[in-house]
Amino acid sequence: MDPVSEIVPCSSIRVFLMMENRLLREALIRLLRKRSDLIVVGHDEQDGPTTCEVLETQFDVLLIDSFQTKWSGAKNTRETGGQPTYKAILIGMEPNEELLITAIRSGVMGYLLKDASASDLVAAVRAVHRGEAVCPPQLCSTLFHFVAHVIEESPVKRSPSRPDLTLRQQQLMALVAEGLTNKEIASRLNLSEFTVRNHIHRILKQVDAGSRSEAVETIRAYGYSISS
Repeated sequence: MDPVSEIVPCSSIRVFLMMENRLLREALIRLLRKRSDLIVVGHDEQDGPTTCEVLETQFDVLLIDSFQTKWSGAKNTRETGGQPTYKAILIGMEPNEELLITAIRSGVMGYLLKDASASDLVAAVRAVHRGEAVCPPQLCSTLFHFVAHVIEESPVKRSPSRPDLTLRQQQLMALVAEGLTNKEIASRLNLSEFTVRNHIHRILKQVDAGSRSEAVETIRAYGYSISS
């Protein structure tokens, strides 16, 4: 690993290269160092740092040229507030649909093919740093088909049906909304306190509420008109 010694400007994008191909790695280092907003903070070599050591390096974008080797065990495990602290880009890849989906599942944010240009790479680094995803145009349809398949296979979440409250239950909940106690409601509706308590218990179960106030709000949300 060859971290830079100079102070990195706050506005710079810090890049780490994890690559088996030495020629490609050295070419990219030269390319990236020509961009004022990109800083190469380190790179691995054949006898270089382990994955854990790489993940301890402070960087924004990780460039990798082989999905099946080191990256397979190097998912974005460093997290802050549930969000990965760096974005990964696979470069020099084949237009392989299965590999693309596998890479995306593993957290890769960019996928560049072998015919990508130097400007494509630089643009991809900047894009993923902004939180955007990068995918070859010819593979975009793969993503659409994948998402459609996932939605099709996912169980449909049905909204709970509107509870069928009787007129008496609606009258009772209107009094609950006014803040009356069971005893006061029983007196107002000429019912026993025991009957009122049973009514409220059944209503709570019907609307899946944990309290009287929650039941009132839920019933209102279903369109019943009960005043407070």
